[in-house]
Amino acid sequence: MEKKRPSWDEYFIGLMEKVAERATCDRGKSGALIVKDNRILSTGYVGSPPGLPHCDEAGHLMKKMVDEDGTVREHCVRTIHAEQNAIVQAAKYGTSIDGSTIYCKMEPCRVCAMLIIGSGINRVVCMRKYHAAQETRDMFEKAGIELVVLKDEVQSYSS
Repeated sequence: MEKKRPSWDEYFIGLMEKVAERATCDRGKSGALIVKDNRILSTGYVGSPPGLPHCDEAGHLMKKMVDEDGTVREHCVRTIHAEQNAIVQAAKYGTSIDGSTIYCKMEPCRVCAMLIIGSGINRVVCMRKYHAAQETRDMFEKAGIELVVLKDEVQSYSS
């Protein structure tokens, strides 16, 4: 039986999952890859800023967040999102990401979406939906950013 060769999107999503294994917050084991012309420019994973304690070491730093519909959720705010870390790594090492694609676990949050737009990334490929991504979808549409969600399911988290 002949093995099917993965598409570029499948290939980079698979690599993103491997990058996510480095994440230091067990609630948000996410990774991100920034790619242009099928070449990896930068990677990032959920982790604390350099020199600050990680969730794996110090535990979670939980904050209550209230959704527009009144739903109260708890988020760990000790770490930087994978998308943010990938963008920061590109900036730190002088790598232009203008016109690139970012591969990530789920639709980006509002802050990550603004950074993606500002950095010149023009395509976002993610595995799953994010429960609070409608604003992200709206911003991407207005900014002309292509959003591809591979699985029609919402990413869930443990409490």
